[in-house]
Amino acid sequence: MSQAFAARCAGALAALWVALSGLAALSPAAIADSGSAAPPRVEARSADLLAVGVVHGDRMTIRLSRLIDNAPVADAAVTVVLRGVAHAATAETDGSYTLQTQDLTLPGAAAVEFQVAQAAARQSLKATLQGAGADQPEDKNTARQLWWWVLNFAVCIGFLWLISRRRKIARSKESG
Repeated sequence: MSQAFAARCAGALAALWVALSGLAALSPAAIADSGSAAPPRVEARSADLLAVGVVHGDRMTIRLSRLIDNAPVADAAVTVVLRGVAHAATAETDGSYTLQTQDLTLPGAAAVEFQVAQAAARQSLKATLQGAGADQPEDKNTARQLWWWVLNFAVCIGFLWLISRRRKIARSKESG
């Protein structure tokens, strides 16, 4: 009977191992490693305006809007100061502005200043852009953490099996 129990436990552990191996392949860390990361983004505010820049490679798309009514600002001259160099942004037909420079592909954080000239008013909006190469916070749901939990459960199951086996042996000695 003890060998049958050990065989069942070994079979259950093998099934648990296969199931958890399948879960590791579908873990959020494995899915996130497939390259579906969000593009770098920067937000800058002033008393009246909000500028949101989204970086795709060496190109930044800038959406400029008023804070009061969230209306797009299409009649402004926008200059972006990135890493100490001023770059003029081009107005697009959809109301956004674009900027293309190789400075956007450099790794690390960069100070960004959006200089907006609208009629006689000038505003400066400052923020920090976290580049693609910047250190992002580590995902807490990694495959390494999953395997740590698998190992913990396997050790716990092993100890429970060992305790159960010792109790059975002790009972058989007491009765026999």
